[in-house]
Amino acid sequence: MDARFNLFDNAFADKFMKRFANAGMVLHQSSLPASTQELVSLRASQINGCGWCIDMHTKEAAAAGETAVRLHLVAAWRESTVFTDAERAALAFAEEGTRLADTHAGVSDETWDRVREHYDDDQTAALICLVALINAANRLAVTVHQRGGSYEAGMFAAAVS
Repeated sequence: MDARFNLFDNAFADKFMKRFANAGMVLHQSSLPASTQELVSLRASQINGCGWCIDMHTKEAAAAGETAVRLHLVAAWRESTVFTDAERAALAFAEEGTRLADTHAGVSDETWDRVREHYDDDQTAALICLVALINAANRLAVTVHQRGGSYEAGMFAAAVS
């Protein structure tokens, strides 16, 4: 099934997507570890059912050296032993920041405290922005039915350059 709408074929949407991608580049240049960024993006995308983003972040993470075991266990990170305490805090933050409607408090104080134990101010800012950005990306891709499966590592960066 083809996507309903190609966001790169429309002049207005293409302009928006390039600026959206630039926000992502700011995050990639942050001190938040790249592996953490990919794991967080993958987990939020799993929750949101975004096949395109799951495909992209799995393949980008693998291309950057992430192991298959860790990628396979992201969905069950609480029941695995392959993530650091810092990564576990970031994954909990990603889940709570994605599932805002599930609780009136959004991100819990407990999760916030664990994030602050492991990440400095710049990394925390990057994590907050990353969760917001990946949730927006998921909504864009799911809305237009952008399907996963055909992504190749580096493809998105090439499309928005």
